[in-house]
Formats: sequence, structure tokens, C-alpha cells
Amino acid sequence: MNDPMRKHPSERESRHKSRDPFHDFPLADADLCVKCALCLPHCPTYKLSHHEGDSPRGRIALMQGLAQGALEPAGKTLPHLDGCLVCRACEPVCPAEVPYGRLIDAGRRGLWRSGHRPGWMWKSLAFLRRTPRRLAWLTRLVRLAHRSGAAKLAAHLPLGHVARAAKFIQETGAPPSFGTHSQSATNEKVALFLGCLARPLDADVLHATVRVLNVMRFAVDIPTGQGCCGAMDAHAGDRETAVSLSRQNVAAFGEDATPIISTASGCGVQLQETENAAFSERVTDVMQFIAANADRLPTLSERNEHVIVHSPCSLKNGMREAGALDVLRRISGLTVEALRHQDCCGAAGSYLFEHAMSADKLGEKLLDALGDNIPDIFVTSNIGCALHVRRLAALRGLNMKVLHPVQLLDACLTDSSL
Repeated sequence: MNDPMRKHPSERESRHKSRDPFHDFPLADADLCVKCALCLPHCPTYKLSHHEGDSPRGRIALMQGLAQGALEPAGKTLPHLDGCLVCRACEPVCPAEVPYGRLIDAGRRGLWRSGHRPGWMWKSLAFLRRTPRRLAWLTRLVRLAHRSGAAKLAAHLPLGHVARAAKFIQETGAPPSFGTHSQSATNEKVALFLGCLARPLDADVLHATVRVLNVMRFAVDIPTGQGCCGAMDAHAGDRETAVSLSRQNVAAFGEDATPIISTASGCGVQLQETENAAFSERVTDVMQFIAANADRLPTLSERNEHVIVHSPCSLKNGMREAGALDVLRRISGLTVEALRHQDCCGAAGSYLFEHAMSADKLGEKLLDALGDNIPDIFVTSNIGCALHVRRLAALRGLNMKVLHPVQLLDACLTDSSL
């Protein structure tokens, strides 16, 4: 519950002081944590290890120790902070409203300044996703890997988790072109955020989004100059790069009130939490936007399928949006239910590659929760979740498609197969 007398974080002061690498760590926010343990049953990593250092309150205590100089940024402290999924499942259940997401990003920022950096996998992804030219290279590389058969071959080579995942990255075409896509000059305008990795890996979702919004009589503008949202940089502690990317996107989308549509929930929450409040307020998930404008949807073709809707952590705990269920339940003949399993699937950005064993354990828990209730279609609004679940489901031999909810809606509007 919000307390109107409670001070904004910027107005609060801590009784402690931080040392240099952690000079901007929000100790006042950390002081809000009373270590009550109500978060523990909701923390996926704590449930895996049952170690206090892998719980939200344990990690907050470690970050307080680092910031105050009681602990050194080395040794056993680092794996506990590195191992956080940043799923933020602790935030909705916290009676003190501790902003854990802000704390873990700030703690890793201090570690970054102390010289602690992510591994080669993170650095490779960072290199490829930061400029349009490099993203174009990645797009061509993915398409070539599929057409040559290298993607399937990589799954059998000892190249780590990323190679095993390569087989399950679906081939897509080029992303939608920059500019305005419209069926009529009189259509209201929205702006589409392409993201970075979504361009080579999830172009089909971006095209489906354009088609659905066009059918709903919205012109879709795709501004040039947009780039990566900066989420992976922020979560790794590289604040300077994250801020730079944020400013690049703010400039690309301009200062008007046009809604900004995100198809990837990880990007969406990062865009919503940028320092530019006017920009942040314009950002919404594509299914939330469609749900809010559902009266514009034409008649949807009937589909006789069973669908389970997965709500990614970044969507339910970060953006706090849940439009997919409402929209898909409008489709006649479709049996739609929410996934009851609430824990993180283990994808969590680069966590999928950097902590492969833990990621697989969490993903297996999700599939175990399905039991015999295997759907025809499993929908999720996060590219990482889709890749992770698709790979683990295929390894189990489960016959279910893994799609973005907007792809299913697009199939109903165009009366096409999936």
C-alpha cells in the first residue's frame, strides 16, 4: 500500500555512507528492508539453493556490506550477486516496498566500477547488439547458420549452452523497415520499438505486430536512430552505456505523445524506467495496448486450440501489465488459461547462457508444473523465455508451439496457420 507521507527515494537519507565505487548506491532504499523473510518463498534462486546469500534479503545485506566497506568486492560475495535473475518477484510481496530491482542494478554498478565484469558471452552479445551495422551482421549470421545447417550442427558441438540453444533459434526474415506502415493516411499513429536482438531473432513477431496494429487502424511508425534498450548493460552494472542508449532512444522517438509499443517485455520495463519520465509514460506492452483498444479489433477467426499464457517476470513484476489473457480470450473456440507456475523460467537475459545449469533447472520446473496439461500453443511475451522454453520442451519431446501472443492474434486476423 502506498503511503502518501512516505518520502520519495531521492528525499530519504541513510544513516550510513557509501565508499567510492558504491557512491550512488541507494542505502536509504536498502535500509527499508527489515529482513522479514516474506520474499524468500517467492525467490527462485533461494528455492534452488536454500542459501541465505541467494535470497533478496541476503543479497541486500551483502550489498549494504559492500557499500559501507564491511565487505570486499571479491570472493564468495560475487557469485551470490551474479546469480540473481533480477526477476523482481520479491517486489510485489514486500510489505516495505523495497525497490529491489533498483538495488541490485546499483550494487552491480559498484562491482563494475570495482573491476568486476561479466564473462565473454555477455561481452559478445554486448558487442553485437549495440549498433545497427553489427545487428545486420548478426541477422545475416543467423540466417546463414540455418540455411547451411550450421545451427543444427552447433547443437552437437562442445561449445557451451549458446551452441545448444542455436538449434532452437527460429529463422526469420528481415525486420520491418524504418518509416511509417499504414493502411490509411487517416490512421492514428503509434511508434514501434524494435529492440536489438529481436531484429535478427524475432522479426516475425515485429511483422505480426505491424499487421495487427494496421488492421486496428493504427499507423505504425518505426523511427530510425533507435537501438538497444540498455537492459543488459544496466543489469551488468554498466550504467554509463545504459544511460547513453536510453538517451539515444529518447532522441529517436521524439517528444510528442505518440504511444511507444514494445513487443519484448525485458525491453519494455527498461524503457518504462528510464530517467526521462515523459518518455517512460508513453511505453506499453503490445498486448496491453491491444487490450486497451480491443474495440478496434475486427471479427477474429475461430481456432480450436488449447493455449497456456506465460507472463514473463519483466512483464508481471516490472511493467505490471497483463493484456494477453484478455485479448486471447476474445478468440472463439480457443481454450485459454494462465500458467499457474509463477517462478522465473531461468532465461533472464544473458543468465540463460552465463548460468546454464541453474537456468535449466528453473526451466525444467516450469515444464514439470505443466504435468499432463500440455497445450497446443505456449505463448510468452519475452524472446529469451521463448527460446529457453522452446529448447527444453523440444528436448523432452513435447509437441507444443512456443509463440508470442501477438503472433496468435495475427493468425486469427489473417486466418492463417501457425
